[in-house]
Amino acid sequence: MELLDAPDLLSLTVEPNWADLDPHRHRMLALSEGAGRGLPGDQLARVSDWIGRQPLPVVGVCEDPSWPLADRVDLVVENEQELDLVARSIDKYPNASAVLVQVLRSVGSLATHQALALESLAYATLQGGSEFAAWLAGYRSANPDKASRAETTAPVLRERVGARLQVTLNSPADRNALSVPMRDALTETFKLVAMDPTISEVTVSGNGPCFSAGGDLSEFGSTSDLAQGHNVRMLRMPAAYLAPHAQRYRFRLHGACIGAGIELPAFAGHIAAAPDTQFRLPEVAMGLIPGAGGCVSIARRIGRQRTARMALLGDAIPAHVALEWGLIDSIVD
Repeated sequence: MELLDAPDLLSLTVEPNWADLDPHRHRMLALSEGAGRGLPGDQLARVSDWIGRQPLPVVGVCEDPSWPLADRVDLVVENEQELDLVARSIDKYPNASAVLVQVLRSVGSLATHQALALESLAYATLQGGSEFAAWLAGYRSANPDKASRAETTAPVLRERVGARLQVTLNSPADRNALSVPMRDALTETFKLVAMDPTISEVTVSGNGPCFSAGGDLSEFGSTSDLAQGHNVRMLRMPAAYLAPHAQRYRFRLHGACIGAGIELPAFAGHIAAAPDTQFRLPEVAMGLIPGAGGCVSIARRIGRQRTARMALLGDAIPAHVALEWGLIDSIVD
C-alpha cells in the first residue's frame, strides 16, 4: 500500500474525483504522517476540502494527534500493519466501506432524525448490492434450516415502580436478537416513555448470557421491497423514539453487545457495562453498514474515525477500551 506525502497529495487534488480514474484499483487513499505538513494555509485548506469530497475511505498513518489532517481523514491507524488490516477489509467490501465513510462524514452535521433517515437510505442501498447478496448466500448455505424462533414469551418485559420503568430484553435463547417482535416491543415501550412525562427514569437490561447479539440473522434478506423496508424503519426504529429522551435512559450491558446490541444503547444518557462486556460492529463484513442507528449514536460517542475503525475491522472492543473511548460511561460488577 503506497503512502502519500504532501507533494503527492497536493498533485492529486488536480483531479476532482481520484477514484473515478480507476474505480477497480482506487478503493482507498492512504496518507503518511508527512501528508499535509509544511503546506501553507491555502494549500492545506485545498487538500482538506478535497479529502472530504472523495467517495472512498481516506486513511491516515500517524501517531501524532497534532497532525494537520487528523480530523479530515476517515480513520487513523498507528502503523502499516494496522493499515494492511484496514486495506484488506476495504478491498473485500469496497461498496460497504465507501458508503460507511460517506454516511459517517454526513451525519455529524444533521439532526438526529435526519441522520437516522440517511443511515437507513444507505442501508437499503447496500441491501440491494452484490456484497450483501454474497454474504446472504453464504449464510443461508451454512444455515439451511435456520428460521426465526417463534416467540413463546414476551420479548420485552416492563415493570414500573413509581416514576421508574425497568425494561428487560427477554429472548435469552436467541441471545436477545433484535427480531421483528423484539423491535416492535421496544418501539412500543419507547413510544410509551415519550408520551408519558411522569416516567423520569428508564433502565434497560437483558436476560440471559448477553445483552443482545444484534439483529436476527434469520430475518436478513426477508424484505424484497427495499423502499418499503426503509419506510418501515422510519416508522418502527426504536432509536427514533429513544434518542429524543436520551437523558431518561440508563442501559446496563453484559456479555456480547453486537451490532444493534450497542447501536441502540449508545443513544442513552448513561451506559453501564459489566467487566466482561465486549462490543462489535460486524455489518461491513456482511456488505452492510450499522443500520439500527449506530452510524449516528456510536459516532456521537466516540467520533466517526473510531466508529469507522470498529466497523471496518469488526474486532471486539473490551469494556475497558470502550470506557476509555467514551462508548460506555462506567464499568460495574
